[in-house]
Parts: sequence; structure tokens; C-alpha cells
Amino acid sequence: MELRDVVQADLEVFLAYEHDPEAVRRSGFAPREREAFMAHWAAKVLGDPTVFVQTVVVDGDPAGNIVAWWDGDRRFIGYWFGRPYWGRGIGTEALTVFLEREKVRPLHADPVAGNTGSIRLLEKCGFEATGTVRHGEDEHVVLVLGATA
Repeated sequence: MELRDVVQADLEVFLAYEHDPEAVRRSGFAPREREAFMAHWAAKVLGDPTVFVQTVVVDGDPAGNIVAWWDGDRRFIGYWFGRPYWGRGIGTEALTVFLEREKVRPLHADPVAGNTGSIRLLEKCGFEATGTVRHGEDEHVVLVLGATA
């Protein structure tokens, strides 16, 4: 496993991963159509100098991505892995390396409450649950890394 900068060809792979029905179910995230997906990545991810994003590479292939961004005065983290890479420890290894590079703390995450795999991954990497929040119809668990007392 390695992390590297995102290249244009990665986006097609990420788009396919976002449209995986099981990933959609677990994440509670509605997949975007290709044009909206590419526009989002161009403007709000790759086009924003405050965003830190890396492609997770396994055996030479993009396995997913990890991204940190600002939402107001809070720094958030998110990730998306292709289903062939689930349950193999890749997420834990990749997030551990990413967190060595992303220095901002506290760092927030808010996966949908039913996504126990994502919650476990964040907890393995030191995030602590601090409560819940609703986004539309879905309840999300708020997790924080490096919270100040």
C-alpha cells in the first residue's frame, strides 16, 4: 500500500467506486452523475489548495482515496475505498499513513451511524466518538481526533 497524489485517471476509478450499490448503502451517500462528480473533484477537491487528498494504491491500482478539507472552522476527513479492498486492513494502514501527513488537529469525521466498518476504522486510528448529528434523514456519528479538553 502506498499513498500518492491523485492523477486524472484515478477519477474514473473513484467514480465507479462511488456507484457501487453496497458502498452507497453503507455510506448513505447518493452517487453523483459523471459530470457532477468530475466538476466536484475539479473545483472542490483538486482545485482547492486547502484540501489534502491522496490516492491509496495497492499493487499498482487505485484502491480509493482519503481527503481532508475545511468546513467552516473544522477540518474533516473522509475516504472511499473500492469494495475489493474492504476488510483487508488497507483502510487502517492507509489512514494511519495519511494521518502522519495531515497535521491539523482536531480532525473530524461523521460517518453514517450504520457504517460500523467506517466507525471501527476511525476508532482504530485514534478518533473518539463525541456524539451524533443528523444530515437530512440520516444519523451520523461524530468522531474527533486530537480534541482539546
